[in-house]
Parts: sequence; structure tokens; C-alpha cells
Amino acid sequence: MNFSIKKHLVTTFSLFVMAQMAHGQVLISLLFGDKLNSDKIEFGLDGGIAFSQLHGPPSSDMANALHLGFYFDFYLKERLKLHTGVIVKSTMGAKALPSYPLGDDELDQLLTNATVRRKLGYFNIPALVKYQFKNSQFYVEAGPQLGWLHKGFDEFSDSILEDDDLLYERKIKNDFKRLDFGMTAGIGYRLMKGHGMNLGIRYYLGMVDINKSMPNDHYNRSLYLSVGIPIGAGKAEKDAVKTPY
Repeated sequence: MNFSIKKHLVTTFSLFVMAQMAHGQVLISLLFGDKLNSDKIEFGLDGGIAFSQLHGPPSSDMANALHLGFYFDFYLKERLKLHTGVIVKSTMGAKALPSYPLGDDELDQLLTNATVRRKLGYFNIPALVKYQFKNSQFYVEAGPQLGWLHKGFDEFSDSILEDDDLLYERKIKNDFKRLDFGMTAGIGYRLMKGHGMNLGIRYYLGMVDINKSMPNDHYNRSLYLSVGIPIGAGKAEKDAVKTPY
């Protein structure tokens, strides 16, 4: 691994820590985007909508939530890149789970017919090999993804007089393992040559049973529809002297 890649991997980790502490990742990206780009490295924001599901619970539906993060594309060869970064806002889980006893008679009676939306908040770090087809703006990507659980709660809801007018939240972070790991694969399209936006679709297959004390196994599944927007790449390209691959 050359010095440039090491330097930017350290930058990625540093930004991850800063985002975890202050949740200021978007501002950091906008302020310093042009400083993190070169003719060999592209930096930008990555966001969109994710459709998540839990494999294991016998009854649940797919849930959706917005995701947002930052990314680095390291240019390894002419059509080959290493894609990494941190999806700082990434909510996994599922909805329409059945209610369960909470150990409080009054609450249990109120929530007997409630449904549960399970929300698991992760910092996700993909490491994907991205290959762009020759004479085409289409690309494919695949590789591992690591997740760190930083919050989790079950949202109980029921309709008494109006839709979803009964709500109760229970923290469940300690019921799940902190680390998640799986494989991600996807396909995308570059809107413009050079440093245009990326439109992509990815699927994450969790390979770790994240459950510690809940009934049933829990494996994360997520389908991402994403837009990657380079930050400061155009300015960096003008300022840099291009080097051959």
C-alpha cells in the first residue's frame, strides 16, 4: 500500500471518529472536499434511500430510511477503483414486528395489539472493488462491509382514536452485538465523463447473527439506492497535474 493510500485511509478513520463525536460529517465534507481530491483519489458525499429487512424473525416487513455518508474512490488502474468511506447515517432493521411483553402489566396491556418498528443505527464502512466497463459509464462493485452499532430502539405503535396515536420507544442497543459484517455488491452508472454523479444500487447481505438476547436470529439485509456526489473534484482536477495509471 503506497503512502498516498495510507494517508487517505488515516483521513477516513479520522473523519469517522469526528462524525461519531459531533455528527458534523456533512459540514466537514463541504469545507474540505477539494483538499481531499487528487488525480488519483475522488472524495464526495453518498446518500439516498435504503430498504432494510431482518432475516430471522418469523414476521416482519421491509422498512425504509434515508442514508448519508462520505466516500473515497482510489484509482488503482484505468477502470479499477477501491471504494470506501463511512455511511454515517444508516438505519437498518424492519417494521411490522409483533409486540412482545415488556415486564410491565400496564404497558403490556396497552401495547398488546401494537406493531414494532425495529431501528438499528449503524456506522457502515464498505470496502468495494469497483470496475468500470470499457467504453461505458456502467460499473459493477463488490466487497465486504463492516458495521458498528451506535444506537437501537423498538418503536411500538398502535391506533386508538387516530392512526398511530399510541407510541412507545424501548432502547434495545444492549440486546445486539456491536459489530456487523457482510458482503455488498452493486451496479451503477456515471452520469458524465470525468467527475459526474454516480447513480447506483447496492445490496448488503449480513453474515453475522447480531442478536444477543432477543428471540430468533437476526441477520441484516439492505437494498441501497444511492447518489454519489463528488465534492471539490473539479477544482482538484484543474489544480493537479495528471499522472498516468
